Amino acid sequence: MSVFSAPAWDSHELVAFGSDAGTGLRAIIAVHDSTLGPGVGGCRMFPYASDADALHDVLRLSRGMTYKSALAGLPMGGGKSVIIGDPRRDKTPALISAMGDFVHAQGGRYVAAEDSGTGVEDLRRMAGRTPHVSGIDDNEHGGDPSPSTAYGVFLAIRTAVQHRLGVASTAGLRVAVQGLGHVGYHLARHLRTDGAVVYGADVNPVNITRASDELGVIPVDPAEILRLEVDVLAPCAMGAVLNAQSIDTLRAGIVAGAANNQLATGEDSARLQGHGILYCPDFLINAGGIIDVHYQRAGLPADAKRAHIERIVDTLAEVLHRADVTGRPSNEVAEALAVEYLRDAARAPLATALPSQVASAAR
Repeated sequence: MSVFSAPAWDSHELVAFGSDAGTGLRAIIAVHDSTLGPGVGGCRMFPYASDADALHDVLRLSRGMTYKSALAGLPMGGGKSVIIGDPRRDKTPALISAMGDFVHAQGGRYVAAEDSGTGVEDLRRMAGRTPHVSGIDDNEHGGDPSPSTAYGVFLAIRTAVQHRLGVASTAGLRVAVQGLGHVGYHLARHLRTDGAVVYGADVNPVNITRASDELGVIPVDPAEILRLEVDVLAPCAMGAVLNAQSIDTLRAGIVAGAANNQLATGEDSARLQGHGILYCPDFLINAGGIIDVHYQRAGLPADAKRAHIERIVDTLAEVLHRADVTGRPSNEVAEALAVEYLRDAARAPLATALPSQVASAAR
């Protein structure tokens, strides 16, 4: 397995492989860019089919974290880690502690946070072996940043429907949520409170039952959720669900969800545009969680955190405006805006305004 010739390689600053025979740990840490600060990002545990799949995922995820933190105006770089294994079968306290040792061995270049397959308690266990963890302090959700991710995505959906449909809320609109776990459940709750008709799917029957019983979400077969005729599709499960095959079957006018790396390839943003589908870049709109992590680390107040999350809509509005003016796919516009911000930050101290605010003032 070659790292430097891997399809997702993008001049990453650090790629480290770790293993521990005693606990069965096999993990990869990737730091993409530290222009704005140490690489901060979630520690994902997933039963990858191959080591190459795990490498591809961690490289893409860490790159996305660079853009996410840049567009959110955070003093953080892009990092990510993956543990190869089934969290329901292979995760043990000893394995998580060994992962903490692996994180610590990077000397602070990478700071771990919660992700799919890991939770706050896992990060707290890692904290017993390293100070380089985030998202473990008590917030209004017990340290869990997932509700903040969901809040940002919800606001982004409202911004997207205003942009595309000219309506101020999701009341009466049909929204399909793929994945009803930590983030998807809270997103569905916001949408239902806003008056949306929400369809939901999840491979875990417990998540479906909870969302149906508690929120009134209409259950849908996971195999059918992407093909529903709805106003908004919100992918909130694993990545790469939007590809050449699935995009041809979409019947949603807007795609805006919390999952990382929803596009299987860089060309898929143009495919969505070609089908007349408005795509809200995932690394832009799902930044609420990393914003929450930053505010926990810095000990800043919850009301300031909420206001920061709400500024996601300013950046999204700027991206959608630039996409309309230039005719470029929204994902390309968002990446270019992040690179523009990183270049500016490399020449000067981190700005306090979001890139969208700076760009809007210049128009």
